[in-house]
Parts: sequence; C-alpha cells; structure tokens
Amino acid sequence: MIGYSSLAHLPYLREYRSRRISSYDATGGNRDFWIIHSEERKRLAEIPGPGCIKHIWMTLGVPQEDYMRRIILRFFWDGCDEPSVECPIGDFFGLGHGVRKNFVSLPLQMSPQDGKGFNSWWPMPFKDEAIIEVENQGDEAYVHYFYIDYEEYSSTSPVKDLAYFHVQWRRENDTEGWAYIDGLTLDEADKDPRNLNRDGRGNYVILEAEGNGVYCGAHLDIDCFHRNPNDWYGEGDDMIFIDGEKLPSIHGTGTEDWFNCAYCPRQEYNAPYHGVILYSGTKDWPWRGKQTVYRYYIEDPIRFYKSIMVTIEHGHANRLSNDYSSTAYYYLSEPKRGGPPLPPVEERLPRPNEELYRPRRKA
Repeated sequence: MIGYSSLAHLPYLREYRSRRISSYDATGGNRDFWIIHSEERKRLAEIPGPGCIKHIWMTLGVPQEDYMRRIILRFFWDGCDEPSVECPIGDFFGLGHGVRKNFVSLPLQMSPQDGKGFNSWWPMPFKDEAIIEVENQGDEAYVHYFYIDYEEYSSTSPVKDLAYFHVQWRRENDTEGWAYIDGLTLDEADKDPRNLNRDGRGNYVILEAEGNGVYCGAHLDIDCFHRNPNDWYGEGDDMIFIDGEKLPSIHGTGTEDWFNCAYCPRQEYNAPYHGVILYSGTKDWPWRGKQTVYRYYIEDPIRFYKSIMVTIEHGHANRLSNDYSSTAYYYLSEPKRGGPPLPPVEERLPRPNEELYRPRRKA
C-alpha cells in the first residue's frame, strides 16, 4: 500500500518512516540555503533505500530568469550511472521558456510569490539508493533552498514491484514547417499534397523511450516567432506510437484538444490534469510569443511494454515553423537515461521576448 496517497487512504497506518533532507542551517542560524557557484555540480541528496520521494520543494535566488534553463537537475536511481532525470530546473517543475509564474496542477505547482515556490508531487520510488544533483551552468552563483520529503521503508517493503520515475526534455528551435518555408498562402497550403499526414512523419517528438512502463504526460512550450500561414498552432494532432507501431494507435484531433481545451483558447487556465499556464498573444497577432500548455495522464496513464514514441504536429501536417520544447514524465521498470543528453546551455536558452518576430520568407 505504499503508493496510496488520497484522502480516503490517510487512515491506513502504513509501515514507513517520514524523512526530509533540506538546506536548513545546521548551526541553528538562519542561513537556510546553499550557494551554488558557476560551473558547480553539487549533490543535494544521497538517500539509502528502499524508499520513495513524495514531495520536492525548491526556491532559487537567481541573477536573471533564464537561469531556469541554465540550472540542471539530475536524478539517479539504484546505482545507474546515467541520470533518469536530466532537465532544466524550471521545465522540471512544469513551466518552460525560462520564466516563473503561479500555476496549479496535481503533480506540479509554482506558488507565490510570482511562481518562485517550486513544488513536485511525483512519487519516485527506489530500492537501493536515490541521488539528486544540481548543476549551475550560468556565469554567476545563486542561492538554492530546498526540501526533499521521502518515505523510508523496511527491507521487506514491496518497492520491487514499482517502476522508476523518468523525465525527458526536448527542444526543436525552428520546426521548419513546409508551408512557411515555401511562403504559401493558407489556400495554397490547403491544396498542397503535403497537407495529408497519416504516419506522423516530421512531427515534433515529445517522448521517445524503450522499455516497460507508463507515460504520464507532458507540458509543451511553444514560441510563435514566425508569421505563418494560419498562425494558430493548435491544428496539430497528437500521435502516439506504442510498441513499434507504424501508424499511431492513439491519434488526437488537434493540439488544444490534446490539452483538453477548445476553440483556440486565449485564456490562461489551470486544472489538475490539463491547462494553459502561459498565453502571450496580442490583439493583432493572437498566437504571437510564448505559450505553455499541459496534459498529465494521472487517471489514464498510457501503457507500453517495449517502446513508446509520443509526437505532435507543428501546425496541421507540420506546416508551421515555431520554437517547440517539451518536458515528458514517465515511469520505466528499470532505471536508464531519460532521453538524449541535454544540448549546450546556449541551445536551451529561451528566445528573447524583444527579438524581432519575422514575417514569412516570401511575400
């Protein structure tokens, strides 16, 4: 019963000890933070198993907002040499583009003041050992406060039947949409044979993983910096390929449908499992700038036994050129690297808001 956490199961007196590792001042003073220097890679926690991390809270004093993409979190499980979690810290906690902003979902929350209280409620079981590290790839030091709350189990607890938490961060900074590149009008794009996409070729990849596990959802971060034909990014369908499928057995009807909203939403909205955290459109260009949307499969996790590839079109049939990034959350029966190694810091930084938004390449 170590996985139960709802209100209905609180009266069950499970066998565990409550533990915490934090940045508190061990001298009894009030210096309750760690200083993480430039280029420093520091271990926050090394926890013997068996156990399960239940909650992580952090707040950071950083010199500039793009440190949300410069600071890296890594989690290692049970002696695996490669990190199952390797993710920019802001994206790990649910919001991309290197910004902080209040929002509430079930597994992830950013809390006042101004989204500077980071919270994760993803359960992270382990058998032998959990290691959590942080790396500062910025040019200046920053201060780091944290709690890591976990349950410590006896050697007979059934963690052997539980899967390991993984995260995969990706970015494609210019999705190279064919309609934008060719300078097509909306009518021309509608008549183009490339307008048909059944097999997902050219889709943006949110998650690609091998193994036995469950996919628990993602947040998707889009910066619309080109004037595309039909700038609305939401016509792109989600397509999920399970266990080597050639055609997706799970096929959606549009991006705003994937995050369970409707009719080109221009309102920020937070629900436990889906929502729009960030909307940056303007009256003359409704989809201009940075958008963050999410869909978490908590009640309906997607099962796979050998492999999974989660994709989404960037505009219908991949017409649109935009900046896409994403953070996917999933569990595997064994610990392994959570996706490809992160790109260099320069390739992770958000596009500056003041950068000139470019028109289509052809009149």
